[in-house]
Amino acid sequence: MAEIRVENLRKAFGDFVAVQDSSFTVEDGEFLALLGPSGCGKTTTLRMIAGLELPTGGTIRLAGEDVTYNRASARDIAFVFQLFALYPHMNVRKNIGFPLLSQGVPKAEIKRRVEETAKLLQIDHILDKSVSGLAGGDRQRVALGRAIVRRPKCFLMDEPLGTLDAEFRDVMVRELRELHNRIHATTVYVTHDQIEAMAMADKIAVMNHGVIEQFGTPREIYNRPASMYVADFIGSPPMNFIRFTAGLPKGAKAARIGEAEIAMPEIRSEVAPGELALGVRPEHVRFSDASPLRGAIYGSEYLGTNQIVTVETANGLVRARLPADRAYHVGDRVGLTFASERLSLFECGSGRAVPSALNDGALLRETHHG
Repeated sequence: MAEIRVENLRKAFGDFVAVQDSSFTVEDGEFLALLGPSGCGKTTTLRMIAGLELPTGGTIRLAGEDVTYNRASARDIAFVFQLFALYPHMNVRKNIGFPLLSQGVPKAEIKRRVEETAKLLQIDHILDKSVSGLAGGDRQRVALGRAIVRRPKCFLMDEPLGTLDAEFRDVMVRELRELHNRIHATTVYVTHDQIEAMAMADKIAVMNHGVIEQFGTPREIYNRPASMYVADFIGSPPMNFIRFTAGLPKGAKAARIGEAEIAMPEIRSEVAPGELALGVRPEHVRFSDASPLRGAIYGSEYLGTNQIVTVETANGLVRARLPADRAYHVGDRVGLTFASERLSLFECGSGRAVPSALNDGALLRETHHG
């Protein structure tokens, strides 16, 4: 396996720029998820790494070698598509072994490697079955087997679980991560599903309009989002934004919202007067009768182990993830308090996070990779 290094990658289709000056590194044996909505540039980025699209600018290095303009066949990568693209007239064994047969590998070696791969994927019991009669999860394992059997330098996967139902998808998320742990494959995985990305990836690149908004570990991206877009895209429910207008001096450790003085991590730069937003995750919101920041309960969602209670305030809706053992009623007035050390501060105009004691490291990494 090998490191993938992407530097200032750009792709334009006429006047439309699909990928804008993206830079990131996938370390040897690391699992990277390219995460974002449809049209954000993640699949175009993956196809450029694969050699299926040529970039307009920038470089792509695989194991130290510049492969920017190499053909796909010269890059020693394996691509797993959303559609399984299996050969229906072949059984499982022949589907998995076909890449080796095409390379002229001896039959005995093909047999050994196919059986080794099938055992790894726990499909050795169906090697002689037709692929046309297999369930979706088994068909995806066969597609993975065909990629793994080649032993390439890296794996590229374009929403490989997108056609599976929810039950199969949950199973395959676990199995893909376990497989990655066993073979230590350098992997780039495209998905629009934040749950898939958070569950499987060592690092995530969150993309929006062709730009990498943030690059980091799932923990960094969830706890220290670099922009309002990332904060809103990651999390279910997403981060709350409590909007207010103010200017803040460098070193400020609190913000005044109405009659409430809300403590927050120390900010590292002066903030000019304008519209700001305090960001807080629902699990960091609590109710307190003593708090001057108040609102009326708008609704609640019972989730079994907990509940999501939505409160309407003068500064917008706020969702709180609370224990399920207490009932709340629409219209009840409540006060809100926050875990001050977990608050983010954003400038609404740019959408960017204000550097603070909370997010210094995350913003440095985002600036380096974005």
